[in-house]
Amino acid sequence: MRKDITVRAYNDKLSFQINNKTIIILFCLSLIFIGALIIGPSLGHKLLSPIEVLKVVVSGGSGGSEFIVMNSRLPRTLVSLLTGGALGLSGLILQGIIRNPLAAPDVIGVTSGASVAAVIFITFLSGSISISFLPVAAVVGGLIASFAVYLLAWKKGVSPFRLILVGIGISAIMSAGTTFMLVFSSAVSASQAYLWLTGSVYGASWHDVTMLLIVLVVLLPCVVYFSRSLNAQQLGDDVAASLGITIERHRFFLLLFSVILAGVSVAAAGAIGFVGLIAPHIARSLLGREFTSLVVGSLFIGGLIMFLADLAARTLFYPLDIPAGIFTAGVGAPFFIYLLFRNRHQF
Repeated sequence: MRKDITVRAYNDKLSFQINNKTIIILFCLSLIFIGALIIGPSLGHKLLSPIEVLKVVVSGGSGGSEFIVMNSRLPRTLVSLLTGGALGLSGLILQGIIRNPLAAPDVIGVTSGASVAAVIFITFLSGSISISFLPVAAVVGGLIASFAVYLLAWKKGVSPFRLILVGIGISAIMSAGTTFMLVFSSAVSASQAYLWLTGSVYGASWHDVTMLLIVLVVLLPCVVYFSRSLNAQQLGDDVAASLGITIERHRFFLLLFSVILAGVSVAAAGAIGFVGLIAPHIARSLLGREFTSLVVGSLFIGGLIMFLADLAARTLFYPLDIPAGIFTAGVGAPFFIYLLFRNRHQF
């Protein structure tokens, strides 16, 4: 019995191997992901059975149950799963192109840049421009921050230590800019902006679900297509170039994908920290280092991390609704310190 399955398409431009163990793990993760989608709307102050939730989704239900499921819990569950998935995928891309296990959208300043752009939009532009342009502002802010970090960290290449230090510095500058905006904004704008700083899917809407779904449906195949390039880049730039990889062009597109994923996540849920750092590491421990399987694994695991954080946020301290970002930071910050200690000899 063969342990590996080889997939080739588009004249071998898309090709990868996947073993039976990986298929089983990804299948189990997909089942858990679907289970979270069903169980999420069931849990809360008023418990609903999964069967009742399915009935409401398929054919409607009583007024109270339908409102709870369709207007509150289901979109919130979907946004948490999709936001976490997008952040997990964004972190995987950054760690791949930079070859740095500490890279993540929030660590190197992408999330902070997207957040400050979102706060500027809310404070100065929300009254004159449609709120539907908020994701565009967040993506632009993330792009500016990411390119600033990359350029400032460049010195005959980008070392992991310089990248982390510059990223922390850029994040601090962006945080100061955000605080400056809050000081001079109205009370209403400041309360809205506060959600971006802590990260929460409270008040998630079907508009957010649609936005995240569109971005993931478009970008997921693109990232899978570039996974072969990510595999080659792990061997070093010279080896990757000898294999026919146009390194700088591929890095540009991959960085763009990562920033877009982080930007729409910030637009939907605020500045959620550390999901993009943790999810790829868990995926590697389960699936190995082949990026095609890691793309799917990081998406599932990131979604589940965010789902659990939001579930804890809305149930453990009821009637208070704690921002999910507090829980992800509580787990992610010690994990980040652990990674710094484990990789200290590489800097």
